[in-house]
Amino acid sequence: DEESHLANGDNGKMASSLDKVNDAMTLMPQEPFHKGQNLNNGMQTIDKDAFYVNQSEIEAHQVNLQNLCRICGGSFKNDPCKRSHPVHGPVDDEMQALLRKKERKATSWPDLLNKVFKIDVREDMDTIHPTIFCHNCWSVIQRKFSNVPCEVYFPRKGTMEWHPHSTSCDVCGTSSHGIKRKKQDPSPQGGKRLRIIAERARKLMHARSQKQVNSKSIMKKITNCKKIHLSTKMLTVDYPVDFVKSISCQICEHILADPVETTCKHLFCRLCILKCLKIIGSYCPSCRYPCFPTDLVNPVRSFLSILNTLAVRCPVKDCHEEVTLGKYSHHLSSHKEKKEKGI
Repeated sequence: DEESHLANGDNGKMASSLDKVNDAMTLMPQEPFHKGQNLNNGMQTIDKDAFYVNQSEIEAHQVNLQNLCRICGGSFKNDPCKRSHPVHGPVDDEMQALLRKKERKATSWPDLLNKVFKIDVREDMDTIHPTIFCHNCWSVIQRKFSNVPCEVYFPRKGTMEWHPHSTSCDVCGTSSHGIKRKKQDPSPQGGKRLRIIAERARKLMHARSQKQVNSKSIMKKITNCKKIHLSTKMLTVDYPVDFVKSISCQICEHILADPVETTCKHLFCRLCILKCLKIIGSYCPSCRYPCFPTDLVNPVRSFLSILNTLAVRCPVKDCHEEVTLGKYSHHLSSHKEKKEKGI
């Protein structure tokens, strides 16, 4: 009985203490809950402001991207003509004509940029990558598919790598003058001796080439066949340089007309070599090996058949027809007949 009485006493004490706690909770103000709600609202407003600031920065970043080249990272503000080309879409007419001449099948800029610069622009994002490239990079592509020498160079060792906008964004800090390249440490070895050697070699090569140019110009004046022989520029296809040299006269540099071969295996137009042998002496104009008119022979038939199948554009005004060299003389005679008849 004593134990049950003690237990009931303890229960009564616990119940009275719990009632006091409940009364205290009801009397306590609810301010802490309001403070927590205000704190949450403040955080939401800060997040919204940060979102709007971040969004405006991204939009400004996109605007800056449109002033830069997708390939080299150069600024269009440095180009007075403001020339640019779209990264996506079909190539322009000038490049298309060049590709057709080179017998290439690429018709869109993504294909062409992938072939020349090894970059895939199909998965580009407007928020990260520029959508246009500069005319200097366009000229690099043109040089790739053209044999015409030019002083165009690619301003970087590799193509530009683009990254999303960040607090330390290179694009937003340097959009006015292009993205800066990393400075390379100067070589510790002095290059003065190498420069002297290179300069001497350059002068020697220039003197030799100048001598060759002078002798060639003299021989061209002797032959004077510009009006009767076809230029290699009349070929409809842009063949490799070595192939064009193989079908060209070593004197006049035109397409071989009535070709003959010397004992030293050099090819010339019959008219050109006969004139040179008569004026400059009995030796080959290419290697100065002894050569006489009686030594001249016709090249092999397989070479002549290849030569006759080459297509050229008709040089007659308003005639855009392409004819093979084998049929060229017949085609030209038809023009003469029309002219005589007054058609």
